[in-house]
Amino acid sequence: MILDRILEHKRAELRHKQSRGYLSELKARIRDAAPPLGFADTLDARKTAASPALIAEVKKASPSLGLLRPEFEQQFEPVTIADAYRRHGAAALSVLTDKEFFQGSLDYLRSVKEKVGLPTLNKEFMVGDVQFYEARAYGADAVLLIVAALDRRQLIDFHALASELSLDVLFETHHERELDTVLEWVPEARLIGINNRDLRTFSTDLAVTFRLAKRVPPGKLIVSESGIHKRDDVLRLVETGVHAMLVGESLIRADDTGAKVKELLGVDGPPQET
Repeated sequence: MILDRILEHKRAELRHKQSRGYLSELKARIRDAAPPLGFADTLDARKTAASPALIAEVKKASPSLGLLRPEFEQQFEPVTIADAYRRHGAAALSVLTDKEFFQGSLDYLRSVKEKVGLPTLNKEFMVGDVQFYEARAYGADAVLLIVAALDRRQLIDFHALASELSLDVLFETHHERELDTVLEWVPEARLIGINNRDLRTFSTDLAVTFRLAKRVPPGKLIVSESGIHKRDDVLRLVETGVHAMLVGESLIRADDTGAKVKELLGVDGPPQET
């Protein structure tokens, strides 16, 4: 199973980071850092009747597809990609930081946040406390908790740690039982992610969002993730009551990134130049 392989490698990776000096360095950087931006508040403010707010993802590769564009072998410019998203209407960003399977980097996260400035999610497989300090030290405004990768105690404790660090949390679910776990054990959770991609097979199906969204109580922000490729997909999400959408591969692989962003959002006109 792909998810199991990723988690096994992630835990081994973290064992090499378990030093008091490294954690102290991260905490020192956090003390000097600006407060995080309101990731959830921004999504809430940017959703419209015509479209969920867009979380646009900076993503170099995936375990199933490898490099998402051939030219990434020679050159990958996360800031350029993220700024194009911003100028064409993205509300927030997601940056992959896993190195082994997605060819990501915490340095990508830091540079994107510093130079683009939109609220940013650290897209990572969170399995240990040090990752939350890394996320905050490198500029994240929110972190991802994948319910399939964690037990109930970890969900509660990691949410508490994220809150202590002023980070919003996107809880990612794929099955009814995972959604029920979040609603029961972390009732204060505000951001409910529904991943249309099965992390054990990496197949996608938008029907997952249509099915699970009905179970999310009022007052939560529903984020549909993966498998969103065209405007018709977005219109179906609107009908389902989704508040935000996280899109990566269809944006990265588009010939014209800006045009693809505008297509998904259903907007016309020139990009913002600020």
